[in-house]
Amino acid sequence: MIESLLAIVAGLLLGSFLNVCIYRMPRDMSVMHPRSFCPQCKRQIAWYDNIPVVTYILLRGRCRHCGARIPARYLIVEILTAILFFAVVNALGLTPAAFRLCLLMALLIGLSFADLEERILPDEFTLGGTVAGLVFAWFVPVDDVIAHVVLSGFGIEAGARWMSVAESALGAVLPAGFLWLGGYVFEKVRHKEGLGLGDVKMMAMIGAFLGLRATLLTLIVGSVAGSVIGLIFILTTKKDAGTYELPFGTFLGFGGIFVALAGHQIIRWYTGLL
Repeated sequence: MIESLLAIVAGLLLGSFLNVCIYRMPRDMSVMHPRSFCPQCKRQIAWYDNIPVVTYILLRGRCRHCGARIPARYLIVEILTAILFFAVVNALGLTPAAFRLCLLMALLIGLSFADLEERILPDEFTLGGTVAGLVFAWFVPVDDVIAHVVLSGFGIEAGARWMSVAESALGAVLPAGFLWLGGYVFEKVRHKEGLGLGDVKMMAMIGAFLGLRATLLTLIVGSVAGSVIGLIFILTTKKDAGTYELPFGTFLGFGGIFVALAGHQIIRWYTGLL
């Protein structure tokens, strides 16, 4: 019970910080200075007006000074982060594996909403997250076997830690490479950019945490969701399908959250059918 409560509090606090990152990183602003401020009136926000969820409700989603509306994204990110942290810790306890998975959740939430709002996937999250995933692989085993099978086929044996790092590296490189190649071919055929490098870096970050199979599943889930939801959005809003920029990173992010929580059960179920 105490562990779950700590996870909720940590999720609320980190969700509040993620909101700062989502607003500032795409604008090349420091996430540390200045203190939190209202984007409309530029007045600094006092500590008692910066309490996650509570302040938003008490102020009815408006700035205390100028009355400007605070985007609902602030509330959604804080609550979503708290819920996911609770789910992870409730399942895994306060363990290195839970800490690793919570970090991935935070990165995916930040990237998803940054791409949704600004069509930017900050390198601090994608590249920094890739490095973090590779480092964590040394301490927390990556739940995959592809690298082990490949290396064993070449007669290469390695310890469990190195094999976990190999699974992480393979998960980072191959799906990101597939995505980059698809974007490259699209650009050559259609003579316009169809995929940003940010999506490729995000794919590498997800792969470093989840391994090859789960990352490919994330790519499938994100692509299908993006196609269906994107088409519905374009039709209902009468956007120009030829020029509308789909926030693919948002769909990859939520696809990654889904796969991180349930993907291995799906993979085990599917492989059991073969």
